[in-house]
Amino acid sequence: MFETKRICLQKMTMKDIEKYHSWKNDIDVMTNTSPYLDTYTFEETEEFVTNVILNNSNSKSYIIIDTETNKSIGVTSLVNIDWKNRNAECIIDIGEKDYWGKGLGKEALSLILQYAFSELNLNRISLKVYSFNKRAINLYTSLGFTIEGEIRKDIFRNGKWHNTILMGILSEEYFTVMEY
Repeated sequence: MFETKRICLQKMTMKDIEKYHSWKNDIDVMTNTSPYLDTYTFEETEEFVTNVILNNSNSKSYIIIDTETNKSIGVTSLVNIDWKNRNAECIIDIGEKDYWGKGLGKEALSLILQYAFSELNLNRISLKVYSFNKRAINLYTSLGFTIEGEIRKDIFRNGKWHNTILMGILSEEYFTVMEY
C-alpha cells in the first residue's frame, strides 16, 4: 500500500531516532525546511520524536526507505491532523543528500497524499514552503497544490528576508490530478 518501485514508507519508530537526529543536525538538509538552524542534542531529538511524533494522535510519520538498498532516506508526515474538519499539514524531508533531485520526494509525497485522502478520508492538506525553495514549489505544484497565500518576510536566511508560501490541496483536486 505504501510503496512504489523505488521507495516505501514505514511507520516511524524509536529505532529511527538516530537517523532522524543526523538529518535534523545537517544544516544543508534543514536550510530548506526548518525555520531554525540550531543543532540538537540526541536527547532533544529523542524527546521531540517521542512526544511530538510517536505519541501524538494527531500526527502520522513515516520513514522513506529506498527499496533497493533498504536505506532510510527521509521522512514524511501528516501533522496537526484535525479529525473533525478533516485536514492536516504535510511535511517532507529527504535527509540523504545523495537522493536529492531523483524524484523520490514526489513519490513519497504522492504516497502520503494517497493515504491522507483515500484511507484517512481527509479533505484538505496544507504545507509551508520558503520562497527560495523553487524545486519544492515546483514539486508541490506538479502534484496539484495551489498557492493560497504568503507570509511576507517571514524567515531570514542567507543574509536576506524571504516569504513563507502557504499551499494546499483538496481531495477533489488531488483525485483530478491523479486521473492523468
